[in-house]
Amino acid sequence: MTGTLRIDIGQHSEAGRKPLNQDFHGAVVPKDALLATKGVVLALADGISSSPVSQVASAAAVRGFLEDYYLTSETWPVRRAAQRVLQATNSWLHAQTQRGEGRFDKNRGHVCTFSALVFKGREAHLLHVGDTRIYRLHPQALEQLTEDHRVRLSETESYLGQALGMSPALEIDYQHWAVDPGEIYLLATDGVYDHLDAAAVHAALAAHGTDLDAAARSLVQLALDRGSADNLTLQLARVAALPAEPAEQLLAHQATLALPPSLQPRMRFDGYTIVRELHASARSHIHLAIDDETGQQVVLKSPSVDLREQAAYLDRLMLEEWVARRLDSAHVLKPCANNRPRQHLYVAMEYVDGQTLAQWMVDHPRPDLDTVRQLVAQVAKGLQAFHRKEMLHQDLRPENIMIDRTGTVKIIDFGAVHVPGLAEATGAPQARTIVGSLQYTAPEYFTGDGGTSRSDLFSLAVLTYQMLTGQLPYGLQVTQVRGPGDLHKLRYESVRTQRRELPAWLDSVLRQALQPQPNKRHEALSAFVHDLQHPAAQHLRDQQAPWIERDPVRFWRGLALVLGLVIVALVARLAGVLQP
Repeated sequence: MTGTLRIDIGQHSEAGRKPLNQDFHGAVVPKDALLATKGVVLALADGISSSPVSQVASAAAVRGFLEDYYLTSETWPVRRAAQRVLQATNSWLHAQTQRGEGRFDKNRGHVCTFSALVFKGREAHLLHVGDTRIYRLHPQALEQLTEDHRVRLSETESYLGQALGMSPALEIDYQHWAVDPGEIYLLATDGVYDHLDAAAVHAALAAHGTDLDAAARSLVQLALDRGSADNLTLQLARVAALPAEPAEQLLAHQATLALPPSLQPRMRFDGYTIVRELHASARSHIHLAIDDETGQQVVLKSPSVDLREQAAYLDRLMLEEWVARRLDSAHVLKPCANNRPRQHLYVAMEYVDGQTLAQWMVDHPRPDLDTVRQLVAQVAKGLQAFHRKEMLHQDLRPENIMIDRTGTVKIIDFGAVHVPGLAEATGAPQARTIVGSLQYTAPEYFTGDGGTSRSDLFSLAVLTYQMLTGQLPYGLQVTQVRGPGDLHKLRYESVRTQRRELPAWLDSVLRQALQPQPNKRHEALSAFVHDLQHPAAQHLRDQQAPWIERDPVRFWRGLALVLGLVIVALVARLAGVLQP
């Protein structure tokens, strides 16, 4: 283990016995941060021989993928980033096809097959469409990892069923798996793989040692010697070294940053002067400080004494600043720009002069609906900044929202944020662990299904309900959910139980956003915010629904009260009749 991903690459391509090479290939080995966040990429494409322009398609596909993949958000997982790029490439190629001869005959359009391998962290990711192939080399065999997208009419006749540029819609095969040092992979077009076997590959590798380009050249020549009549392209990739396990990376990082001392007022610390303590809890200590270079007020968040030995906690603490640097929203706390070498482990963020939403709710126990709507809209914009980067906040609660003196709302805590692109390295790309405050966490986390953007929507709806009523919509029922069957036991308490003056349609909007099943909630945060301002027709219809449907708890309580009074009256009357 070297602590850094290293992939040795060799590649070669020739036209062979054809006048024009319609294959195209390429590889990128980035440096520094991109190596960790995006990985190493190999890609090749094979143009179809019936098309006079398929060499244009194969070159555009490979060049576009190798360039655009590295321009996608580093927070995106490989699958999303790669498929987005390939979908865009496919759309462009198909548009070119529709403008030329391929409009009436796809075999003459901008069409090509495509295969790519992305090595990121300790995993390989495969993207594939068509009949180029990717193999893993074993001592006695070549293991084909891709599936040919060819439709077989007979033993001698077949046609390409899927390829880039063939149709406006594209299904891209995707696989991923853990890799080990020393593994060797091959990417090849049919002009090569139809004429090679494992023995030939092993012989070429043995003959040329570490020179994988020479090995690729010799294998292409061998395929020619064995009768290949097509273009020939071959890429070899050897896993030379893998990065350390995430836990090992964290330990290495912690070795370079000392844990901070107990911070006190007027103390000098890493180029800051401590002003005062703002907050202390079992998780962290937060201090107001002055940057000695700029005079700017900043907030320093340092680990609590109780959790300093927990590597996972320290990792999440350092993740907060990383997340903040990748978001751009007036409603998300910003990191402090500081290029000084850091000596200690802490987080430096902007200072917000204001109060938490928790304190605001104490000061405003019965706010008007319009004020609440304005606050909710701002929180939603902050959450949308996370969602645009494929991140989930996962810990939206009153203490994690600040309102400054101008009324601007900011989400301030990122310790529970889920970043799929980073989680791939840990082997847990799905957000399944409960990391936020239980009473604001969506039910799907408790059932083990994991969170989505609709889970953050649920948390925002809980906050909306709480701002209006001072209560939680399900009380503490959600925290008792253990499986899908428990979702049916959740009983929503009507917002109008606490405040009868609120409109009935508002109850319908909140009831939808707080549905136990995620697929029954609003599709997006914007839809929820819009409904709070301009309720959809379904919510207006709901306010005309019978009382038992709009507020079943209040209905049955009222009915029980009426029946109780009737019984008391009947008993009193009966007692009067029976008196002598």
